[in-house]
Amino acid sequence: PAIINYAEVANLKSDDPSALHTVLLQEIVRYNELVRLVSDTLETAAIKGLMVMTPELDEVFRVLVNGQVPDIWQKTYPSLKPLAPWTRDLQQRVDQLALWGLETYPKVYWMSGFTFPTGFLTAVLQMCARKNNISIDMLSWEFVIVNQQEKDILQGPKEGVYIKGLFLEGAGWNHDHGVLAEPNPMELVVPMPILHLKPVESKKKFSKGMYSCPCYYFPVRTGTRERPSWILAVDLKSGNSEPDHWVKRGTALLCSLAV
Repeated sequence: PAIINYAEVANLKSDDPSALHTVLLQEIVRYNELVRLVSDTLETAAIKGLMVMTPELDEVFRVLVNGQVPDIWQKTYPSLKPLAPWTRDLQQRVDQLALWGLETYPKVYWMSGFTFPTGFLTAVLQMCARKNNISIDMLSWEFVIVNQQEKDILQGPKEGVYIKGLFLEGAGWNHDHGVLAEPNPMELVVPMPILHLKPVESKKKFSKGMYSCPCYYFPVRTGTRERPSWILAVDLKSGNSEPDHWVKRGTALLCSLAV
């Protein structure tokens, strides 16, 4: 992917210094560094035989030949994808930021495309807190299933954000009733519909029949030593089964898969 013009985006967004635009600019910096690293690695003179191949470069190209992603490319964000899906995924991530940088706020955010989704979610809470003049510590999330295709959504919500691209592991999803259900045979992961993440003043008690579903950044739920994989807990209707049933199943939401 091409480098995003940081100065141009910063100038376009200077009239609206919102928390979300701060996240946008931070993400652009991180992805630009990654794209430069990928480009520099592939264009090194060692490939042309103009310099000695170091052990580090030798390992990089051995991994590339095997269709895997070099470790030095995974420092920006963790991923289990092979090289080809990882490259397509990187292109989509950069495209989302580039489009947002040149236009207005997206109607639906691809949360999986951020290097730090927790920073994005905190920014949404900050905007709501400032808008309603309340403390951010007083806010929590309400989760609403949106039974619409992205192309049918004409504008974003008044409060909060729409997010897409989550996957449900360890359960199926009943689209008619908007509840968790038993998965079909051989169905390990199912795509989730669009979610409306709505900031509300902290709830007093936990609703019955709701499963607090953990959401992870990638399939390794423990994360790495440098950063955890857990993002937040999403309340989903447990359907005909008790919430404990889905706890024992290890049901969780994933932002990205290993394919």
